[in-house]
Amino acid sequence: MFLVSHFTSLLLPVALPPAKPEDCEIEEQMLEARSLKKAVVPSALIEHPSPANLQSNRLSLHVSDDGTSCWVYVASGCHIYRILVSLGDSLVDTGKDSLLIPEHTQVVDSAIVNRCPHRSEIQTIVLNEAESDDYLILGSVDSYGHLIVSRLDNDGKDVERLTFSVSSRDFGVGEGGWAGLCFSPSQWSTTAVAHSFGKTIDVFDQDLHLRTFRTLWYPTAVDFLQSGNESSILAVTEGCQLSIWDLRIKENGGCVQRICGSVGDILYSVCNSSTGNIAVGGSDRTMTVYDPRRWSAVSRWVNCSKYEITGISFSSVDPNYVYIQGVDYEVFCGQWKENKKAFSFRGDSNWLGFSKCRNKDVLGGWCDSGSIFIADVVEGKER
Repeated sequence: MFLVSHFTSLLLPVALPPAKPEDCEIEEQMLEARSLKKAVVPSALIEHPSPANLQSNRLSLHVSDDGTSCWVYVASGCHIYRILVSLGDSLVDTGKDSLLIPEHTQVVDSAIVNRCPHRSEIQTIVLNEAESDDYLILGSVDSYGHLIVSRLDNDGKDVERLTFSVSSRDFGVGEGGWAGLCFSPSQWSTTAVAHSFGKTIDVFDQDLHLRTFRTLWYPTAVDFLQSGNESSILAVTEGCQLSIWDLRIKENGGCVQRICGSVGDILYSVCNSSTGNIAVGGSDRTMTVYDPRRWSAVSRWVNCSKYEITGISFSSVDPNYVYIQGVDYEVFCGQWKENKKAFSFRGDSNWLGFSKCRNKDVLGGWCDSGSIFIADVVEGKER
């Protein structure tokens, strides 16, 4: 009981100044898409993408400062590729049920990322904007838990040196499977690697091993929670449970909280918002939002997706909105408190990777047909 109360005190949201009248008016505005672009990856670059796993996230985005272009990083097999896509404002056509119709755009540049390749299929890639604006940090983990983190220029070009590389704790022995990766929001050099087959969460500071958490079930998603200026707490989905782990606590192996969902339904995604709320979703097609101060569900959006939920991201513009990705080819934006959809768009085949920019509402998805979709979302009043 002490551990839970001690932990919950760490996740109290930062006190915000009183809202101004004009702020209240903005909050009532719905989010809408400013643009939805569709580009095609050259077949000479990636002819046949590798399949990976159900919840593998093999796409990451970086938008230019002027918003006219976007670097899209995708992983297939043992390699990572970068594609420069042209963006810009345009009229967005809407079909039935607020379904957005994409506009075709050009691929300006594409190439393989010049870095050490993995020895097995890449499962997750994450692009982290470092403390300096001069470079980006690209992390990737393969099916045996091998982690490679490298430094890139802000314009997408490679810095000709590896930042660090870490082999799995079991030295790659055993069966390969899904592996996940996340960066600490307060320190780019701190990473957490989840390995499904090994039932482990390994935390590193660069190539120095800090801690290993051992889960009860096979982990399916991992995310650092932001609590003030510190981020020593991890949220993990394993089987039908959401588990919370604290790097500073030794008792119970570091696990400070467990919440069980519907027995038999597997959770595939977890994320947290700037206000501290934690959202999970999975095979039951239901998104649940938890308040970490009481560890109770504050909202449950039942059957919000047609198929299993494999991706969830809170909006950076308005945390009352959330983006939900299904296992098929649909993504939608909705207000989770009222269980109300705002808009949606679809790929032309199943998603191989999907992600949202960390501090912007720019979403990107990559389909197994080779198409890339990029949506730029703003508040309705801004458009």
